Amino acid sequence: MTTDIWSWVHDTHRQLAESGQHRLADALVEIAGHAVEGRNEQLDAMYREALASARALGLPWVEVFLRHWRLQNLLNKRYQGEAAMSEAVSLLEFAHREETASCPQSVCAVQDFTICHANIDGPGYVPERLAVLEETLERVEPARACFDCLSREYADTLEDDGRPADALTHLDRAQTRIRAAGEQVSLSFAHSRASALHRLGRHQDALDAYDTAEHAYVAAGNRLDDDDRRKLAVGRALQFAALGRTGPALELLPAAEEADRYPDIRHRWTAAVELLVAAGEFPNDAALGARLAGWAGELDLAGSHRPCLVLALAAGRLALARGAREVALILARTGERKLGQLRRTDGVAEQVAALRAAAEALPHPELPVPADELPQWLAENRPEPETGADLLAAALAAADTPDTVLVLNLAGALGTLGHARAVTELLWAQLELDPGSDYLTGMLGELLIDAEDGDGVDRLADRLSAAPADAHWLRARWAAAQGRWAEVGEQCAAVLAHEPDALNTRRLAASAATRRGDHAEAQRLYQDLLEHALDPAEAGEDEQHRTVQTPDLWHLITAATANRDWPAVRAAGARLGIEFDQDSGPVDEEWQLIEIRAPRHNGTTVDLPALRTGPATARVLPVLGDDHDLNHGDVVVFAPALLNDHPEPGEEESWHPVFEHLALLDPAGFTTYWIDGCCPDDDTWYALRGALQEAGYAVWAYSGDQYRITDPHHEGETLPGVYAALGVPPTASAKEADALLTDLTAAWPHPLAWPALAEAAGADLTRHRETIDAYDL
Repeated sequence: MTTDIWSWVHDTHRQLAESGQHRLADALVEIAGHAVEGRNEQLDAMYREALASARALGLPWVEVFLRHWRLQNLLNKRYQGEAAMSEAVSLLEFAHREETASCPQSVCAVQDFTICHANIDGPGYVPERLAVLEETLERVEPARACFDCLSREYADTLEDDGRPADALTHLDRAQTRIRAAGEQVSLSFAHSRASALHRLGRHQDALDAYDTAEHAYVAAGNRLDDDDRRKLAVGRALQFAALGRTGPALELLPAAEEADRYPDIRHRWTAAVELLVAAGEFPNDAALGARLAGWAGELDLAGSHRPCLVLALAAGRLALARGAREVALILARTGERKLGQLRRTDGVAEQVAALRAAAEALPHPELPVPADELPQWLAENRPEPETGADLLAAALAAADTPDTVLVLNLAGALGTLGHARAVTELLWAQLELDPGSDYLTGMLGELLIDAEDGDGVDRLADRLSAAPADAHWLRARWAAAQGRWAEVGEQCAAVLAHEPDALNTRRLAASAATRRGDHAEAQRLYQDLLEHALDPAEAGEDEQHRTVQTPDLWHLITAATANRDWPAVRAAGARLGIEFDQDSGPVDEEWQLIEIRAPRHNGTTVDLPALRTGPATARVLPVLGDDHDLNHGDVVVFAPALLNDHPEPGEEESWHPVFEHLALLDPAGFTTYWIDGCCPDDDTWYALRGALQEAGYAVWAYSGDQYRITDPHHEGETLPGVYAALGVPPTASAKEADALLTDLTAAWPHPLAWPALAEAAGADLTRHRETIDAYDL
């Protein structure tokens, strides 16, 4: 198998684009970047449609490629284990069918399969991982990138088996074979080598390995991207920390917020931080504990049992050093639960037992006040969360029957410390003792929704059968969290049947209707809310939440605008103090420049410059390509919530508010064609743009000063280029647009090319093709 994967991607992208499958073509070239860089939302948004298109077109190789890169993201960027296992197994089977076996990406399904097992329990699955990797490596040429990947995975497996020296030997042997085949090892090879050297205590050698690999990578003409820099920084930080060189370690260590965003650096980040804490160079505080606990919780939910256990043990050791008894005990319980999910527990079982014993040996703190006064004392004195948790746990341990108020306070403390699962278990246990507590059910419901625990939500809702409105409200919020907007409407309607005056229920139902595009229903619900709200003048201080809120009026304006109910827009606007130019009719004014955040077809979003024409409408300014549903002149409805922060003092002039696109109100009907070629002087370009705009057309230049094209008259020299979108109005034909452009640019010393427009106009394409070839457009 010698097909180069990226040559295949290039050829397949061209074929898809030529056949009109532009969105699938774009997904093919973008998905790997999204996967590697951790752009999870963009990847998720494009993946489903791309996979469906590949299947509909009968392109199994494309399907293998798409599924592999999504799995790489799930396994390496989100550290999924059991959560990704069914897909890893399914892809491995699919990639070895007759129609896919020769696909250059098929062998990568083996790597996905082994990484998934490593995430679940690397040491426990060593025999299976080595067997499948050995079989695959035998049939992969060293010149292929897959040989590099699989060799690194084999070395990682040997490390998981406690054989770092063998891992290093294997990497050396693999590197020799790769170089003999005329290729260089990847930058990722350095991380595997450094990992083995780290386990062998050869930390300076690990730093040297990073330096050698980076120099070779750059010397080969490559550029480090953000992912490369991030991984190299945390890898070096760990080695410097292990050498006791805390200054360079702290300088290189990525910010904790970066580790929050990129799970693939968390294990090295945590290891480095633990060493820095031991050296007294990093704060071992509750915030660090909460961060590690949150990460462990994510791994727990993803079914990555071994990484979860490793992280829980590190967090437990740090908690012991802080004297955080309750937190250490919770982490010990997490470790004990994880041991039951591993195939191999030698080494770690002893660590978990030691953590448990050390946590239990920490003394219970003395209560500063009687147990029933403790919540008030905590509210007044505000000790550190871990101190508060220890005091509350001590109070509960001394009580014959757990007090719900103390339990709720402990739950709140543990929640701020990142121990969501422990809080859930605590509340479920207390609910058995105090089933009628609204506070218990309310807090538990929020936790279950945040944890995406659908089974738990159903269980709690079933317990609330005696209070049907509460049960339906819980299910409504769960459906909203999952984006099931039709179900939200149904559950909210059931709540209102029992509690007709509920305002938050109407707000949620209206939001769901907006998400469904049912703006008439949304408007009805907001107007209904106004009728059921209390008069602020008559409402007591504790009833102000039952009055109309400012966002209610803005949402009403948005819904009414989408419905073209201008009297309702003006009425709600008057309550907000908005003054309109006209007293009646559609609202179409000139307010301010804003930006509309709109979706692209590939799942990403873009902020489009627009002119605000009313409280909830704007007219799109740029001419857009076929990756958007919008175009120049379209009037859109936007949501009222501001998506960006207000400007800092002195930055107001360049700042524009950003709002979310909701609906297309009035399409302008422009068609886009692209212009490419040499950019004339400013006066000539502005004259062209002005003439086109006067004729009802629109022009939007996308190129900047960096765009240069070949000068065909002076070898080796370049000319300033322009790449622009021409918006042709619905009142003009392609033939008229072609003729107008031809006339306006006839005297230019360098011609422009607009082949798609010329083709649509039925014109001769020869001139445009010659221009493209001559100027290398």
